[in-house]
Amino acid sequence: MVRNQLQIQQEFDQKKQELFNLHQFFMIQNRFLLLLLLLSAFFNHGLLSQNTPPTTKTITELTAEATSLMKDGKYEKSLIKSRVALKYAIALKDDDAIATCYNTIAANFDELTEPDKAFFYYQKGLIYASRTNNSQLKNWLYNNLGNIYCFNKKEYAKGIFYYKKSLDYSTKIHDSSAIVFTKLNITWAYFDIGHFKDGLPYLEFVNKHHENFGDSTTIAALNMLNGMYFNHTNEDEKANYFFNNSIKLAIKEGFKSDLAFAYLEYSKFLLKKGDHKKAYQNLALYNTTNAQVVDEDNLKKVNVAGINLQIDEYKREIDNIETKYKTKEQILLEKQSKNKQISIIIISLLLLVIILFYFFFQNTRLKQNNKLKDIQSKIQENIINASVNGQEMERKKIANFLHDNISALLSTAGLHLSVFSAKNQLESEEIMKTKAVLREAHDKVRDLSHELLPSLLTRFGLYYALNDLCEKNSNSSISFEYSSTMEMSVRYNEDFEMKIYFIITELLNNIIKHSNATHAFVGIEEKNNTLLIHVRDNGKGFDTNEYSIIEGFGLNQIKARINNIGGEITIQSKVKSGTSIHIKTPILYKK
Repeated sequence: MVRNQLQIQQEFDQKKQELFNLHQFFMIQNRFLLLLLLLSAFFNHGLLSQNTPPTTKTITELTAEATSLMKDGKYEKSLIKSRVALKYAIALKDDDAIATCYNTIAANFDELTEPDKAFFYYQKGLIYASRTNNSQLKNWLYNNLGNIYCFNKKEYAKGIFYYKKSLDYSTKIHDSSAIVFTKLNITWAYFDIGHFKDGLPYLEFVNKHHENFGDSTTIAALNMLNGMYFNHTNEDEKANYFFNNSIKLAIKEGFKSDLAFAYLEYSKFLLKKGDHKKAYQNLALYNTTNAQVVDEDNLKKVNVAGINLQIDEYKREIDNIETKYKTKEQILLEKQSKNKQISIIIISLLLLVIILFYFFFQNTRLKQNNKLKDIQSKIQENIINASVNGQEMERKKIANFLHDNISALLSTAGLHLSVFSAKNQLESEEIMKTKAVLREAHDKVRDLSHELLPSLLTRFGLYYALNDLCEKNSNSSISFEYSSTMEMSVRYNEDFEMKIYFIITELLNNIIKHSNATHAFVGIEEKNNTLLIHVRDNGKGFDTNEYSIIEGFGLNQIKARINNIGGEITIQSKVKSGTSIHIKTPILYKK
């Protein structure tokens, strides 16, 4: 056994040296690859550095200009700036900047009363904003989408959902003004569909905090909402006060859209009271004001359309000039561009070669690593086999020594003591105790000898030994059934029988210790010079993919023993479905 381990160690050291030499070779190749990559990066930088990409600062400035133009009513110019900024943002793959540009474009269409276009761009903005941590931008987008759902599409459930998402983000960033504004929108949405009870908490919050965090743009709407609520609760005096106040404030601030809504809701209140004349007057004022709002929106669209035509014509003229008057400098730039393309192709081919070269050596290294693992696995298996063989040899040697020597000596000592007692007719207590001790020692030595190497196995063979093993292990908790198709008198090679016996012993020990089974089966059959062994139980089973369980059950050592005699083992098990183990090994007959 010592010589085997020394040979194994020498083989392992030799393979280790080969792998070390290969590792040194890989180190040289890796340095070469690194040098090539650095050179390619250098040339690539020199060729491409002339194209300066847009910066985040440029995009921010363009977006700010676009917002300022939108506030001044210059929607076409704002859209042009926004689209340029969007082009740069997409080039930089800056999700935050892309979302901001889409929000600005959508806001322009919102101002132009183009809800479908605004809705499209708000949604695109939300897609990109969701990839960022910009809670303020998400707050704007959700709120604006809520406006379109409620006031244009009349899909109030969706609108309220988007308003509440907006409220989550404004609360997250502690933007009190945004919170007041969004809660006012939610109130309006609930009141529009008659859900006054749901909208009341939001209205109370806005009434409480509007003075500190609201602004003049929403004060008219807030008064109108209070009027709507008191109209619902039939508090006519309060409702009348708030409706009139809303109309006055809207006229004062010039908010025609809010003024139109205030006239409409006031006319509903007056109609409910029975003041039909005044209700009709306010409805007429609503129609007039709403018509003015529509006319102003249409005028905005006409202006934008005219500017669009001018810009398209201007662009066509520039294209014609560029086609007719190409300068030498432009021709030179085109040549440089072609040279750049050729250089890029060459560098790409070089990089492709480097990548292929790299993967080739990585593949070689992987093969060597796998080879090393196979060697280590084989060494481990040989060590286990050497250890098992040594243990079995020692078992046999110790069992024979105990049986042939120690047991015989104890029997002889007991015989001499009996003869001495008979001749001298002495039966003292000491002699009786000595005889009892000798008998007990003899029995224990015999039992130990049988445990190390069962006498049934050495005398009568594998059939009787396995039958006895199953009977001994059966009890009230678990029963072992034994079945064999081979002849009872058949004998195999002594070492082969001993290996098979201890393999099955280990499997039965696993069933007793780990399976919680109530019934197990051990079957053995001989077919075409091959021994087939089947061991099954109805226990809890286990997951065969969990390596730690296999290690804990000692199955690796069992596999090593079976490999040592040229056999194969198959383990089938599922949790709560029991375990089946099948062993197939060539038979070594007795010479």
